[in-house]
Amino acid sequence: MTESMACQQRIGTATRGRAHALFAQTMGYVAVTAALFAAGAWLGRDLAGAVGIVAFIAAFACLIGMRFAARTSLQLTVALLGAFGLLIGLAMAPLVAYYASADPRALWEAGGATALFIAGFGAAGYATRRDLTAVARACFWALVALIVFGIVLIFVHIPGGALAYSVLGLVIFAGFTMFDFQRLRHTQDITSASFLAASIFLDILNVFLFFLSIFSSQEES
Repeated sequence: MTESMACQQRIGTATRGRAHALFAQTMGYVAVTAALFAAGAWLGRDLAGAVGIVAFIAAFACLIGMRFAARTSLQLTVALLGAFGLLIGLAMAPLVAYYASADPRALWEAGGATALFIAGFGAAGYATRRDLTAVARACFWALVALIVFGIVLIFVHIPGGALAYSVLGLVIFAGFTMFDFQRLRHTQDITSASFLAASIFLDILNVFLFFLSIFSSQEES
């Protein structure tokens, strides 16, 4: 009985150790990706819009490439994650540069709100024991509907439509953030850290853009 309990304790300790290692590695990848995003946004501050579109396409090509690279090389997968961060920073550079010059307060407010949002909902997702797979599935279809709503807003003026779009986006990515951090807690495969980091970084980026839209509209009003 004593040997069985000791074995269970060793297994539990090893599991917690792997979970902590995965969390640390994933969040390290997120931090590096965010730093490369910031570098890309600074380097591309004077780029034309067409270059940004090309960088945006190339960034998501890197995400797709990660799926194939994972079968052969972990180093290549991590390198593609870094390239994604840099390229998406280049793609977003004109937008960031505009707010940095025209409305820097909204930029800083969006950054602070994003940090609190991700920390809060990430902690909730990491701590909850309820399976959030159904929540993620519902959020996916809600995101599809939100994209359709965004296309409608391009052609049809709806009073308060932009604010509603951003608020709904935050609700959807609250669900995605909780789900991704729950996956981070339950995943045991350390090689999946780069993919979890990509998902969490996309959550952060989208939340930041939604908050930026909200705070910039408040400044205008």
